[in-house]
Amino acid sequence: MIANRLRTAVRNVTDRTSNPFGLRAPVDRSDPEDRAAVFGYGDANADFHVIGDYPGVHGGETTGIPFTETEAGLAVQDVVRAVGFASGSSDGPVLENCFWSYVYLCSLPADEAPTDDDYADLERFFDAELRAINAHILLPVGARATDRVLREYTTQRRRYDDTLEMAALHAREIRGRGVLVVPIREPSEWIDGDREAIVSRLEALLASDYRQTKGVATTVG
Repeated sequence: MIANRLRTAVRNVTDRTSNPFGLRAPVDRSDPEDRAAVFGYGDANADFHVIGDYPGVHGGETTGIPFTETEAGLAVQDVVRAVGFASGSSDGPVLENCFWSYVYLCSLPADEAPTDDDYADLERFFDAELRAINAHILLPVGARATDRVLREYTTQRRRYDDTLEMAALHAREIRGRGVLVVPIREPSEWIDGDREAIVSRLEALLASDYRQTKGVATTVG
């Protein structure tokens, strides 16, 4: 199993920031200059895991780093910086206690989005990396990532309509199976107060004994 191999490998790759588990892009590009995928990035021992959608939305097609380049990606990065998880250049930040990755890691031609089949094809890569990081707090960005996390890592998805109301879920705490999920509304849809709400939620978690999540959420979620 990919996840088992990654859990074993994590002990030996904590000094690697980009693609710490050495995943290989599951697709090829005809042009060798094209970046095939934007792999996970950050602290492999992180307690906080920020999960975006795909590179065309949240960035990284040039830098190879999630949450760079695009307006939406930089808005998420700004939140991470505000609570002290990131420092340094916006194109190559240093992350501490935080890991970034995408539900769909492959780069696509301009203006092309993944299909449902595309997402399904790469589920195993996302799930394996998420389980290997084994973070306490999952921070899915946008409806697609939030839907995926709620379905697979909590028993809460059935409580919400088919179309997730991200405005209502933004910055809320949702107990999962051994994790705490805090959804983030897609930055392009933020209104006044949304940035402050997620920053405040993260600050409150950091001030709490959030590591108890592993024990508490297993019985509540």
